[in-house]
Formats: sequence, structure tokens, C-alpha cells
Amino acid sequence: METTVKLKYIKQSPKKVRFVLNSIRNFNVDRALRSLDYSNKKAGRFISKALRSGLANLSDSGESNYDTTKLYIVESFVDAGPPMKRFRPAAMGRATRILKRSSHLTLTISSDKKKKG
Repeated sequence: METTVKLKYIKQSPKKVRFVLNSIRNFNVDRALRSLDYSNKKAGRFISKALRSGLANLSDSGESNYDTTKLYIVESFVDAGPPMKRFRPAAMGRATRILKRSSHLTLTISSDKKKKG
């Protein structure tokens, strides 16, 4: 039993999301959710939302008899999404560009602890 969850266009930089994601990598889902619930990082809310969505996907696909302590985060990564470009006035009549970065999050939840591949 395996499911993949993708959360796109997160309005936070990939570097900040990756920091939280690295702290829960290879955890079981139950431990990861408990850890994210007490996290003070904004990215923790997004990752928790994706994990809960993955659990809902498992129950919708007919896998109703799963145990969250036996499900593991097998694969997790963050890619850069498209940046929003904003301009800010600078000295001597110039303008500087501000990039507001976004992220794409991908999580794979499986009952096997081994990584794919």
C-alpha cells in the first residue's frame, strides 16, 4: 500500500520547507504528525496538511485497515516553484527585483520502510 501526495505552489521558499522536511525524513507517519504539530515553523503546517491528505487518499482507495505507526515517509523532497517577481525602488531612480519564491512538495507514504529504486 503506497500513495504519493503533491502540494504545489506553497508560498514559502524551498530552503525553509526543506529544513522542516529533513527533520521528519524516514519517520513513521504517526511520529511525523506529532512532531509537526509542535513545530513552530510555517512549513510544518504545509507538510502536516500533505501527510493528512495522503492518509485520506489511502482510506478513499479502499485501504481502510491501515495503522499510522506502520506507515512510513519513504520519499520526500521539495522543488522550487515559479517565483513571483516584484520591484522595489532603489537609489538614483533605479529599481531592484525581489523574488518571492514558492515550492512544490512531494511525499510518498508506504507500508514498506525501504526506499523505492
